Amino acid sequence: MTNNDILRRIRYTFDFNDSTMIEIFGAADHEVTREQVSDWLKKEEDAAFKKCRDIELAIFLNGLINVKRGKKEGPQAEPEKRLTNNMIFMKLRIALNLKAEDIIDILKLANFSLSKHELSSFFRKPENKHYRECKDQILRNFLQGIQLDIRPESAAEQSDEGNEQSDA
Repeated sequence: MTNNDILRRIRYTFDFNDSTMIEIFGAADHEVTREQVSDWLKKEEDAAFKKCRDIELAIFLNGLINVKRGKKEGPQAEPEKRLTNNMIFMKLRIALNLKAEDIIDILKLANFSLSKHELSSFFRKPENKHYRECKDQILRNFLQGIQLDIRPESAAEQSDEGNEQSDA
């Protein structure tokens, strides 16, 4: 999954408009323009498409944590220059205040099952012998599960569109 895909899915799932997206970046003490946000959300085929870098997605996710959970006292967390799926998963888990059981239930909504032990391996430090890399498929199913949880009506619309496109 690309950073742009993740940004698009989060925006759609939470029904954020451009102003809200800008506010979320601002919550992490970072200014972006409406044009930047718009270019990141465009499809790759679009001439105005701009690649969302890891640091920009990290800033957005830090801002999402601040918006959803409240800003911590003191200096803001430094955004990571290099993001992994594990870090993205962790930041979403923190922003949405999810426990392991909640995540497992969300994944079930996307018809994906995962044990508590498998899940905990994604949130360990890379040096830990039980650490496991979070693959795109797991992150994709997690994002889809969140969407199904928050906007169940939208998932039906999307699958209808997908069926129409595959019929063509």
